[in-house]
Amino acid sequence: MKKTVLITGASSGFGKASAKLFQNQGWNVIAAMRSPEKEDELKDSENLHLVKLDVTDLESIKKSVEQGLEKFGKIDVLINSAGYGLIGVFESSDEAQIQKQFEVNVFGLMNMTKAILPAMRKQKKGVIINISSFGGVTASPFTSLYNSSKFAVEGFSEALYFELSSFGISVKIVEPGSVATNFRNGMEMIQNTIEDYNQELATFIPKFTKRTEHLANATTEEVSDTIFEAATDGQSKLRYSIGDDAKFYIDLKNQNSEEDFLRGMQE
Repeated sequence: MKKTVLITGASSGFGKASAKLFQNQGWNVIAAMRSPEKEDELKDSENLHLVKLDVTDLESIKKSVEQGLEKFGKIDVLINSAGYGLIGVFESSDEAQIQKQFEVNVFGLMNMTKAILPAMRKQKKGVIINISSFGGVTASPFTSLYNSSKFAVEGFSEALYFELSSFGISVKIVEPGSVATNFRNGMEMIQNTIEDYNQELATFIPKFTKRTEHLANATTEEVSDTIFEAATDGQSKLRYSIGDDAKFYIDLKNQNSEEDFLRGMQE
């Protein structure tokens, strides 16, 4: 039988690129998105099924899994690609922004995972791939909410790796660097209301960009290739970083003392 993948956030970015790649590789694809009626590239076909999904809606999550299982009979791989990015001064953020950051990136991902586990346990196999970021390993100023949500994804995934291994279910984390996707372009900026932060806020982006301007960023297609690799390589491997800038920041943290890492991030 063909293998089946369910991909959240399939309307754009890594999710859409992965849906195309898995379909081209002969997989059955459940492409989940908030507005499938607006999708004009991915089409319902024999091996691709569009489903309506909002990861902040439990009923929506339940229905997407049920529809996928009804259509294809099984789900071999779950790719938690839906995400939301919020950057800016933490002190200027409001409760609704904080809540949304974690509702999408953490609670939505957890609830999708919980919904798929009964089917994977029954078939005694499966792969769960959570899209994190190098920002799930290292943190930067003015990305505290996004970083903390991705740190949560990393911890959750690592614990689940051990928790599910006896059922034949693998957990993988993909950690991309900076990629020009709709997600990146759509990052929401917190409106700063505190003048004390203005000077540091103005220098943050140029400093961050200059640090890795000599490094090549991964393309969306390279990230989707890495996701496919994680889904199919059969290795007992948890983390897959992609992009020279991602590897730069991860190595800066993991291969240096904490003092040197902190200094390097502030230079």
